[in-house]
Amino acid sequence: MNIPYRPLALGLLVIGFSALVLGRAQAGGGHFYAPVTDAVVKEECGSCHLAFAPSMLPARSWKRMMADLKNHFGDDVSVDPVTAKKITDYLTAHAADQNGTRYGNKLLRDVAPSQAPLRITELPRWVKEHREVTPAEWKQSAVRSKANCSACHTGAESGYYED
Repeated sequence: MNIPYRPLALGLLVIGFSALVLGRAQAGGGHFYAPVTDAVVKEECGSCHLAFAPSMLPARSWKRMMADLKNHFGDDVSVDPVTAKKITDYLTAHAADQNGTRYGNKLLRDVAPSQAPLRITELPRWVKEHREVTPAEWKQSAVRSKANCSACHTGAESGYYED
């Protein structure tokens, strides 16, 4: 007599599990930013630091950054004009304010449309998310910099920034 209920129970179990998995995939755990997929961007930007997800800044910020590669946070990271255009086009096409990027828009809350911030680590949402990290933790040899996301977020290169 229990046989008619087995398919129903199994079906409910499958639906529940699928909802859980799909929910986590869609949310990315709440802190997913699609990683860089372009080989040139990965090579040029990722040779010195994590190639930051373009959806972490608005297009206007990427344009501003790419316009002054001779002074990229104190370093000259100039590339030829063709490469610069390719990188700029990729970053701006995948920026937080393009393509309805859900988590990028979340990160840009409290950033005025007239602002073109250059440092992800100075965005109000980023500061709020990291408020409990002590100055001593930032200075640890494994971390060294607020921009070294991979030191604490082991999935950063894949786009996951959960603790």
